[in-house]
Amino acid sequence: QVRLIESGGGLVQPGESLRLSCELSGRTVSRYTMAWFRQAPGKKREFVAAVRATGTKHYTDSVKGRFTITRNNAKNTVFLQMDRLVPEDTAAYYCAADGSIILSSLRMDSQYDWWGQGTQVTVSS
Repeated sequence: QVRLIESGGGLVQPGESLRLSCELSGRTVSRYTMAWFRQAPGKKREFVAAVRATGTKHYTDSVKGRFTITRNNAKNTVFLQMDRLVPEDTAAYYCAADGSIILSSLRMDSQYDWWGQGTQVTVSS
């Protein structure tokens, strides 16, 4: 059974940092594309970042230079380090995994087989 277990969300002020974690249970994280998506109230779920099995990383433009996705194979966990947070980053963040996704589909949530339950990130003063 495959499970994605997320943690690390919370309420922070603008300019502060948070680190999200996503543990993959039932599979080996290094063999999968692991991604983060987010969904703000009233908006569609959007791609944030991904790390492929090859180790290459991809980010949406609005988080480049502020967010970093990393993978710890020993812990079978993917992290999303979020720095210099802004109110527009407020959303529910979801971890996703897939074993056969191609590069052109990386940013499409419909292409991922497994999802976590989501963790809320709120950036507000």
